[in-house]
Amino acid sequence: MLAAARDLLTHRGLQALTMRALAERLDVAPNTLYSHVANKTALIDDLLDEVLAEVQAPTPDIEDPTVGLHQLMASAYDVLLVHPDLVPVYLARQGARGPHAQRLGDITIALLRRAGVVEPAAAEALRVLIIYTIGSAAFASRPPLATGTEHRLNPDESAANFANGLRWLLAGIVQDPTQVRR
Repeated sequence: MLAAARDLLTHRGLQALTMRALAERLDVAPNTLYSHVANKTALIDDLLDEVLAEVQAPTPDIEDPTVGLHQLMASAYDVLLVHPDLVPVYLARQGARGPHAQRLGDITIALLRRAGVVEPAAAEALRVLIIYTIGSAAFASRPPLATGTEHRLNPDESAANFANGLRWLLAGIVQDPTQVRR
């Protein structure tokens, strides 16, 4: 079901991904789908979460938690670039929900705590890292609007830009991990 939903989304766009269209693609009655998923929103959440299974998490015993955070966010960025059609959906849903998203969030929070970032700053840092990673993937995977002055980075430049920005971001997060500025 998720593969068929992904195919619809990839080839026809988010608006075309309806329960009726998915049922037609699977050659089943639409009400059959509701035995597996509550609604379109839940279907999209499952689809987004399934992709997050591809993100490689660092080993739990990684010596430097900041290196682990960098590895985790870099893997998420790479996975998003492999699925550019989903990047706008991640933006619209403000991330993903589900067991894979929860697992990655838990790993990120654990690494942040090991780096000295305590609550509520750890939760805020997690949101900032997610926003940065999805936003960077959006910049790298979509051409800019044509204004005549745009410069699109090539894939290597985008990756280097993401990595540098992530290092700066992580340095700022762990520099003063107890402060949440409002």
